[in-house]
Amino acid sequence: MIVGKVGYLGPKATFTHVAVQGVFKQHDDHIPYKTIPACIDAVDNGEIEYGIVPLENALEGSVNLTLDYLIHERRLPIVGEIVLPIRQHLMVHPSRAEQWKNIETIYSHPHAIAQCHKFLHGECTSTAVEEMTSTAFAAKYVSEHPELNIGAIANGLAAHEYGLHIACPNIHDYDHNTTRFVILHKDGAQEVPFLAGNGCKTTLMITLPSDQAGALHQVLSAFSWRKLNLSKIESRPMKTGLGNYFFIVDIEQKMDEVLIPGAMAELEALGCSVELLGSYPHTLLETEIPL
Repeated sequence: MIVGKVGYLGPKATFTHVAVQGVFKQHDDHIPYKTIPACIDAVDNGEIEYGIVPLENALEGSVNLTLDYLIHERRLPIVGEIVLPIRQHLMVHPSRAEQWKNIETIYSHPHAIAQCHKFLHGECTSTAVEEMTSTAFAAKYVSEHPELNIGAIANGLAAHEYGLHIACPNIHDYDHNTTRFVILHKDGAQEVPFLAGNGCKTTLMITLPSDQAGALHQVLSAFSWRKLNLSKIESRPMKTGLGNYFFIVDIEQKMDEVLIPGAMAELEALGCSVELLGSYPHTLLETEIPL
């Protein structure tokens, strides 16, 4: 099957890039974008066929920029999900491999910094920590400035891509750290080639009726009595005023002809607004570095 261009949150060697390589490894036309909105816009404008952006981290929670941009700006369907183990490493320029404990500043994405709090607090108490737009950009910066006494927190692919030395591997606080990435396409019925699914999900956006007591309980009951398992329910502001929220619900099965449509119809009868954001396969990658 011929696949068009695949875009992702860049630069090269971000965790999103790792996820792309894990699924689209038979296809090498991968295009990095500087921001999540830029990647989503590129799908909407037809510059790329698929866009891959982070949605949720097991430790830091949802990537609100992704959710809000998909809901409020570019309503693109989700056609696939990739779950990637996250392994954070401290890396330095090879010329500083023996003196890594003396580096003055560590750069990384704020989520990566938060995921390595115990290491930074215990091993790098006198080292400054600076935020950057991505772990890969931090690694790239260290690679391009060998004259500076600095390091980066990033993944193994970044060390490989930018020629850095991993001074301290696996410095993340928790071993079971994963990130969910969604695959976006303009056609919600489009199947993702090469995606060997470990199961299916259906994601709905639900807006509750205003001033109706017990509405959320009724919403949950519509799924419960049908034995539809919810893996996630999250509220996000509608951006129309205080107290106005919508809910994102993940159902642990593919859209069928009876149960999920029945639940949606029941919710609409209760006065809720219900929109399908995607019904798609999800896959768990076994390694962080598909080299």
